Amino acid sequence: MPPFNVHTVLIVSAILFVLGLVGVLTRKNVIFMLISVEIMLNAAGLAFVAAGARWQQPDGQVMFLFILAMAAAEVSIGLALVLQIYHQNRSLDVGNITALKDEPLHEEV
Repeated sequence: MPPFNVHTVLIVSAILFVLGLVGVLTRKNVIFMLISVEIMLNAAGLAFVAAGARWQQPDGQVMFLFILAMAAAEVSIGLALVLQIYHQNRSLDVGNITALKDEPLHEEV
């Protein structure tokens, strides 16, 4: 197997992270936002594995295992939130969800 260029892998990781960030900031659907967070976590894991391979240390792979465990917890909590939000609002559009929105205080002068 030919050696890989660490800089190329880190550039791919950065591109994936930015795509995930753009997805979180621009999407209004909660499911797509969760998928974008997963892309960001995988990009960070890819960077850790590439850095660990660069210095021949297993630390990057260990961190990737922690990232996978955190992603699994995020998916389970996110799915529970999505089901609860849909049950209450009959929509997954972030703009339609007003249950947690603060109402402005109207002070009478």
